[in-house]
Amino acid sequence: MPANRTILLLSVGHGCVDVYQGSVAALIPFFVAERSYTYAVASGIVLAASLLSSVAQPLFGVLTDRWAMPWLMPASTLLGGLGVALSGLSGSYALTLVFVAVSGIGIAAYHPESARVARIASRGSHTAMGWFSLGGNIGFAAAPLMVTTAIATGGLRFTPLLILPALVGSVLCLPVLRALTRADAAAGKGPSAPKARREHDDTASFVKLSFAVACRSVAFMGLGTFIALYARQRTGGGTAAGTVALSVLYLGGAVGTVLGGRLATRFDRVAVVRGAYLAGIAAVAGTVLVPGPSLYFFTALTSAALYIPFSLQVTLGQDYLPSRVGTASGITLGLAVSVGGVAGPLIGTLADATSLRTALTPLILMPGLAYLMARTLNEPPAHLPVPAEPARTP
Repeated sequence: MPANRTILLLSVGHGCVDVYQGSVAALIPFFVAERSYTYAVASGIVLAASLLSSVAQPLFGVLTDRWAMPWLMPASTLLGGLGVALSGLSGSYALTLVFVAVSGIGIAAYHPESARVARIASRGSHTAMGWFSLGGNIGFAAAPLMVTTAIATGGLRFTPLLILPALVGSVLCLPVLRALTRADAAAGKGPSAPKARREHDDTASFVKLSFAVACRSVAFMGLGTFIALYARQRTGGGTAAGTVALSVLYLGGAVGTVLGGRLATRFDRVAVVRGAYLAGIAAVAGTVLVPGPSLYFFTALTSAALYIPFSLQVTLGQDYLPSRVGTASGITLGLAVSVGGVAGPLIGTLADATSLRTALTPLILMPGLAYLMARTLNEPPAHLPVPAEPARTP
């Protein structure tokens, strides 16, 4: 299969998975309205989806470094969709947490293996990895509209309709699996990325990068959890105002991802990441502090600024840990990203005690901390596959 077609299928499949990461946040206003949850209780749902995902993704990354498991992609896609589809059927808070946690595990299983396969298909191209990441961003952006369309009129009992993207995504994985199988048969070995030696790893830089990604995640996930409710307060609008704000937050991420890939072809990745985080400080401040409809403008800027580094951070992590690409992908796409959901209950508790605006104000600091970490990073050298030693002749 041509590489471009493989990347396209992986990108669309990525969107079909990440729509469920966006769906959890998009469901929060409906849980609040239908079940009278407080901010803290509602944010616990996001925490349930994020916590298991944040722990599981690095574990799946370690596994994919040892064994190629492309079958995980369709299986995990279905699992991610099933959890969200069941989340609205029970009035039990505990069962709701279990269902969204199941979805989080499915999402966790998908990303390390799909990023490994995408790296093979892209041959290390930043632009191709940007398109792969773009699919996930579009999935995020589509989530509020999908959730609203499915359940706005009938309520949470219509969440089973949300299984449809998972069914589509799992089917789209099948041509990729067949292509990998054919490549396996032609090469006479399992599909795997070229291995680099451990001495090529720059663990210190990878840890700094992961901290920067985690700070970025706290800002984005904090806004993602509460922006729909916050927009309704700040603009005086109803459910539609919140849905638009959440869609703008996610859609701006798609624009930022494409822009980040293009900028990386002209400047080194670390410089682009630094500039984006610096811009993110002002953008988040505008989203939280500037009143009225201008909230939508600053939300778009925030999303673009926080997503310009997204695909670049994935390839940077893989280049800092070239001998453990799956682990690097699991952490940059998983642990460091999902940790943002852990901050949700803290923000919700503070919002219950004060106001939502007060609770969101500390998020302005997060891009600043990420920028300080990025200042300590250097562009990694190109890591080429280590050639096999020539056979000895007698």
